[in-house]
Amino acid sequence: MLGMASALETLCGQAFGAGEIKMLGVYMQRSWIILTSACVCLLPLYIFSTQILKLLGQRNDLADIAGRFSLYIIPQMFSLAINFPTQKFLQAQSKVGILAWVGFFFLVLHVAILFLFVRVFKWGLAGAAVAYDISAWGIALAQVVYIVGWCQDSWCGLSWLAFKEMWAFVRLSIASAIMLCLEIWYFMSIIVLTGHLEEPVLAVGSLSICMNLNGWEGMLFIGVNAAISVRVSNELGSGHPRAAKYSVFVTVFESLLIGLLSMVLIIATKDHFAILFTDSERMQKAVSDLAYLLAITMVLNSIQPVISGVAVGGGWQGLVAYINLTCYYIIGLPIGFFLGYKTDLGVQGIWMGMIFGTFLQTVILLIIVWKTNWNEEVEQASERMRKWGGQDLDSDGK
Repeated sequence: MLGMASALETLCGQAFGAGEIKMLGVYMQRSWIILTSACVCLLPLYIFSTQILKLLGQRNDLADIAGRFSLYIIPQMFSLAINFPTQKFLQAQSKVGILAWVGFFFLVLHVAILFLFVRVFKWGLAGAAVAYDISAWGIALAQVVYIVGWCQDSWCGLSWLAFKEMWAFVRLSIASAIMLCLEIWYFMSIIVLTGHLEEPVLAVGSLSICMNLNGWEGMLFIGVNAAISVRVSNELGSGHPRAAKYSVFVTVFESLLIGLLSMVLIIATKDHFAILFTDSERMQKAVSDLAYLLAITMVLNSIQPVISGVAVGGGWQGLVAYINLTCYYIIGLPIGFFLGYKTDLGVQGIWMGMIFGTFLQTVILLIIVWKTNWNEEVEQASERMRKWGGQDLDSDGK
């Protein structure tokens, strides 16, 4: 869902830069339609999640509980069809302050509702799910209210233009989803592979601690990813190729510095940072053995999200999806499987293979960015705006 919505980062950002402000609302409505349809397609996964989990070998008691929870949170899934497009709509205009305040407010409210339903009313799992549904829809509706009430320049009401060029929008949305899913699933798969090694509790535990720390750093670069995506798409839409080019170089350099700093901190504290997660000395030793791989991963993951953001801003999602598929699944995973299962490296071998796939993907994307003709990217952005209806709006934007 997040991947499909990221198509708006390309289109809304470029339209905003090109001065086609009225088209932002139309694009957002198209995304609402597409993501709601995607929710309907995903319903069987939620409805039959118990059976699917049992088919995959999950314990019956856990599968029953997870399946029940999945049914309870179906409303939350549909909220994403509204939430993500409105987020991208506001991000494209650099109106991120309202997103932060809405998120903070509903975080506090969610904790309160969760306490009320689970601790006071004793609703248990159902109470947790209902709190999740309420908070998710609260965020989505609050963003819509802000857009309708305070974004009159870019929101002109519901329009039939939302149904125009729908298939082209669907293709870009699917390409965006594939690009993002291939990245996220790749890093999740390392946990799955590790779970089949000898002493899986120790292997998965130590790896999970490292992935937690990597995730903390990753949250920072998710923000950088969104920022560079908006900046590149705005500059391309505005017809400023040099500004787009140099914003990419500056952001990559700054992110690399942060990644190097993270690497130094990890290496300097490699024998101690696991104390934050566990009291087991054996687990701490296992984490310490993985520290150097974690440090390298942090450097790579400081650059990779930036380049992915550039790809979204420029509309290269389809190209990056092919690169991810090749580097991650055709090269990285097989190497990791071989090193992990056919040598004595174990979890370190699996991670080395994953790192190689990420390194190869990052190098290829850096070369593509370096050789990009930004003047041609501006022309393609202009063509995209012409093709997808900006010139067809009447004076009222409807």
